[in-house]
Amino acid sequence: MHVERTRVFGAERESGRKAMPFRGGLRNERQRHGLCAAAMILLTALSGMPPGFSQVPAAGAKAPEKAASNLPQAPAPIATAPYPLRASQRDFSKPFGSWLGNPINIWRPTSIGKASFANSVRLADLVKDGKIYLSLSDAIALAIENNYDIAIARYDLDIADTDILRAKTGAAPLGAPSGLVTGTLGGTASALSTGGGPGGTTVGSGGAGSGVSGLTLTTAGAGPTPEAIDPTFTGMIQLERAYQPELNPLFSGGQPKLDTNTNQYNFTYNQGFVTGTALQVSWQNSRVATLNPFDTYSPSVQAIFKATVTQHLLQGAGIWVNKRFMYQAINDRRITDSSFRQQILYTVNQVETIYWGLVQSYEDVQAKERALDQSSRLLEDNRKQLEIGTMAPLDVVNAESNVATDKQALISAQNALNYQQQIIKQAIARNLNDPVLSAAPVIPTDRVTLDPIPEESEPVEQLVQEAFKQRPELEQAVLTLRNDEITLKGARNALLPTLDAYGFYGSSAIGGSQSPDCVTFTASFTSVPCAPGTYPTVGYGAVAQNLFNSSASDKGAGVNLSIPIRNREAQSVQERSLMEYRQAELRLEQLHTEIRMQVVNAMYALTNDRAAVQAAIAARDYNQQSLDAEVKKLHLGASTTANVLQQERNLATADDNLIAANAAYAKDRAGLYQTLASTLEHYGINLGDAAMGTVGTAPVVPGVQPAQPEKEPTMSAPTPGTGQ
Repeated sequence: MHVERTRVFGAERESGRKAMPFRGGLRNERQRHGLCAAAMILLTALSGMPPGFSQVPAAGAKAPEKAASNLPQAPAPIATAPYPLRASQRDFSKPFGSWLGNPINIWRPTSIGKASFANSVRLADLVKDGKIYLSLSDAIALAIENNYDIAIARYDLDIADTDILRAKTGAAPLGAPSGLVTGTLGGTASALSTGGGPGGTTVGSGGAGSGVSGLTLTTAGAGPTPEAIDPTFTGMIQLERAYQPELNPLFSGGQPKLDTNTNQYNFTYNQGFVTGTALQVSWQNSRVATLNPFDTYSPSVQAIFKATVTQHLLQGAGIWVNKRFMYQAINDRRITDSSFRQQILYTVNQVETIYWGLVQSYEDVQAKERALDQSSRLLEDNRKQLEIGTMAPLDVVNAESNVATDKQALISAQNALNYQQQIIKQAIARNLNDPVLSAAPVIPTDRVTLDPIPEESEPVEQLVQEAFKQRPELEQAVLTLRNDEITLKGARNALLPTLDAYGFYGSSAIGGSQSPDCVTFTASFTSVPCAPGTYPTVGYGAVAQNLFNSSASDKGAGVNLSIPIRNREAQSVQERSLMEYRQAELRLEQLHTEIRMQVVNAMYALTNDRAAVQAAIAARDYNQQSLDAEVKKLHLGASTTANVLQQERNLATADDNLIAANAAYAKDRAGLYQTLASTLEHYGINLGDAAMGTVGTAPVVPGVQPAQPEKEPTMSAPTPGTGQ
């Protein structure tokens, strides 16, 4: 229920009631002063009460604490400022076209160039002799240029810019995409693997629950609707020819029907301002030609002008309230900036994980080929000894069984390598329809080293604090808190009554030429034609001049007051917005805990991986020496084929363990960089280049070395039978 009343200085109006002079509404000066005093007391009481003054606790309920109704403290400042991103070919936060240039562009649709589905030139340069020789640096650079996840996230930056443009008009933002796009296969083990989906958009505000299928809405945007900043101009031109039959010829000059030609030219201008001010200017013009003898002018010209300025005094008043959507849109753009950096960190780590998986499969095939070579040589030696009668047939059968097992292991390793090659290609290429590229094997040219990185010697707490400064999720959470704080202020403002002051100026003027059918009445009520010149001709220029010379003005000022009696809707929104803010505060602290545990886990994993690699190297060397010794014993007749085959299997297992340990160390080292959000600095990745989709300087990855020259594994299956 609302109580609405309009009080005008000079007039009093109520809905459905014609304006009456103010002195007719109040009988004397005492009543007028009494009403003014009552209004002042009411406004003083309203302004002195807190926004939730109508929230009365139920009987027996504990009164809420005072601090719970206050606006929360401002969130802590962001530890790291958003990284500056590209200067794109077009800034979508600015309008396309202006009155100073080509104003037609204001109403033209914007054209966005089609996305490129061609691979970057860098990929073609890496193909030699039908093979792709790929370093880790090249893989990262190709992913930045070609990866679909990054290309999709790149559009989010422009989408966020369009929201800034929208919010400048006073319209509520549509929301900028954030989160991760996770469409690339492989390498899913990541510290930043939350979120996902096309566009990377996540639901919920600041960690607020999203409800079933994300249908629950948040209070983002709560508060009074800002004024429409973009002005609008409306015009109406209407030409009307009316023929109206008349029942009484007295009023039509003896004509059976009354002809009236009406031309209307009406224009209206509306403009809002960030102070909570609204301006409306209307200019109405009409030209009427009629046979009605009682019209003085025919054709007659009439013009009406009126300008009204309205200013919010309580709800919706002030620059901050009317620009709050723009502040939120700018924060959303910063969140999108941070999210794009998070996407680069995620995808680079994903590609690096895929690369080390490729290296592991590549070296596994080489190890399986070495094992097959050893078992095949042993089989040949056993066959020769069987021919000269120095070896039992069972030993030859045992060796043949071991060769068959090694062939099967090699085929499995080759299939795994082929799959890993396809995985790396879909991560670094945009178009795999080229048969040459699709069939080209990928040869990894980098290997991991055990050179210690500085982070391994730093205290864990120091690394935790470094992660707190650099992790994009924390930056996004703090920015979300700032948006929620803006929502809180808007919801509090919406609790206030509506009090608007307004003023207007209007005028009207009439002119035209004396109607040839004009009549006048004598004292005996006899109609006689008007004498020529009775009504002097008044042109439109004089009519327009009379609009502004106060000859027929209509001006006044007043206030509108609207008080919600119960105000339950505004109360619920303010309460919910505060709850969502508290929820976001908890989520921020939870993120700190999660990141701390991620850093600790990454450090422990890297320490264990280094120890595992060192142990695997020692085990491989021991098994290699044991195999060499056992072979010598066999040649001297001091051992058996079974013992040699056992040592070969031990060496193959040790090779597998070393390959797996190296890959685990390389992946976890990259994971530590990602956990600390320091990958870009360590690898020299320029975020501006990444946002543009071009890499000017190839990344420099520390802790890798070129692979030792060795025989490249064959992807053809071994020859059936007992030989290779």
